[in-house]
Amino acid sequence: MFLQRGSKVLQRQLQASKAMGKMAVGRSAMAGPAAPRWFSESRRLYAVKPVLLADIGEGIVECEVIQWFVQPGARVEEFSPLCEVQSDKASVEITSRFAGTVKKLYYEAGEMAKVGKAFVDIDIEGDAAAEPEAPAPSQDQKSAPVSTSSAPPSPATEPQSSSPPPSPSPSPSSSPPSSEPADNTFPALKSKGKMASLATPAVRHLSKELNVDINDIDGTGRDGRVLKEDIYKFVKRKEEGSSANTPSSFPSLPTGTPGVQTETRTPLSQTQQMMFKSMTRSLNIPHFLYADEIDFSDLVALRTRLNKVLSQSVMQEGQPEKLSYLPFIIKAVSMALYQFPILNARVEIDSSNNKPSLVMRSQHNIGVAMDTPQGLLVPVIKDVGSRNIISIAAELVRLQKLAHQGKLSPNDMNGGTITVSNIGNIGGTYLSPVIVEKEVSILGIGRMRTVPAFDENDNVVKKHVTNFSWSADHRVVDGATMARAAEVVRRVVEEPDIMVMHLR
Repeated sequence: MFLQRGSKVLQRQLQASKAMGKMAVGRSAMAGPAAPRWFSESRRLYAVKPVLLADIGEGIVECEVIQWFVQPGARVEEFSPLCEVQSDKASVEITSRFAGTVKKLYYEAGEMAKVGKAFVDIDIEGDAAAEPEAPAPSQDQKSAPVSTSSAPPSPATEPQSSSPPPSPSPSPSSSPPSSEPADNTFPALKSKGKMASLATPAVRHLSKELNVDINDIDGTGRDGRVLKEDIYKFVKRKEEGSSANTPSSFPSLPTGTPGVQTETRTPLSQTQQMMFKSMTRSLNIPHFLYADEIDFSDLVALRTRLNKVLSQSVMQEGQPEKLSYLPFIIKAVSMALYQFPILNARVEIDSSNNKPSLVMRSQHNIGVAMDTPQGLLVPVIKDVGSRNIISIAAELVRLQKLAHQGKLSPNDMNGGTITVSNIGNIGGTYLSPVIVEKEVSILGIGRMRTVPAFDENDNVVKKHVTNFSWSADHRVVDGATMARAAEVVRRVVEEPDIMVMHLR
């Protein structure tokens, strides 16, 4: 009797569970494929990963988005390029940490992105964008019998009907087949009129100053990038064309009331904004200037002989075709830093007692100021003390090429301990260079001049003379220390054979 009653109770519970299962499946069939929301969409939520903008340099908290290489819905792989950003130091290409489908872009080209914040969302399952919206169930699908299993449907499968659903006819708005690769770039990227997002902030600022529409210019840079030279050539052609259409060769003078002075407010480019901030901080440092005149005559002769040897030797990978004067000067500065290491230090406030202190640094990482299409950049030659002249020259050539192409990496820009600025290749004899933040000294090199001078026998001879202008942090460096260090550099440059005794 007891067993019979127990079996009846179990049968009633089994029938009730089957009925509940039929009701649940029936509701899911009526609601369509989106019914099991509690199961499948929670997985979709965790599949979307935000990509954070990593730290791309010392003290950089924001950077400008120059261009996007992807759009929402594009398929990306791990380490695929996502976008290019511009900081005060370099243009950097940001790559993906995940493989999947791009879901959201947080910034438009030209906007400022915050370091450490999300700038793009990627669905690591990679199929969210490619999934077309499910069509409403047809009458055949509604009337088709469904499974009577009491278990809920698996999140990876939909309830199956007794007959296979008809294949949908292709339409222009349907998603592309998953077997074809997704387009990761904007269409017609290299066509005229699409170059505005590829130009650097300095170039866009120049186009605004010259009142030129950058979309009208054919870029000659990498990937069709518009360069400063393209803008100057465009303006020159425009002026030549307008002058050719003018019947008179003399410009007409304005008549009547003189025009009123007008002012136009122009926002700073990203490079100018960062220079504004860094130079404002740098000029809080008490500077003093020390200038010296250097005889380059022996160095000119040595460089001529070495370049002759290089031209006759078999070129090796990374070897420069010829030597400039700058590698010799950089090496001379490094040799002086061994005797006066304070010039290689930085000033820092000790957090333990809130007092200033000097942080001494063992390696000589010498920054070299360069004029580039993007503006003034200061890449760094690392560990100059362990390099010879050829190695310094090769690294200098590498950095100059990358700087001109806008491809310097954060590692190329960071870690400088002292800076050399060669303004003489443009012009100018003397200068007053501004110390870079986290450094205590900087050397400015003027233009080389050929002058008459007297030798030991009072004969007039030709000499090659260049002026060196030093700036130092007067809070920690006194004038006598700077003068002695500058004298070491002068002796090494004027007697370059000394370098041979100190090669490492």
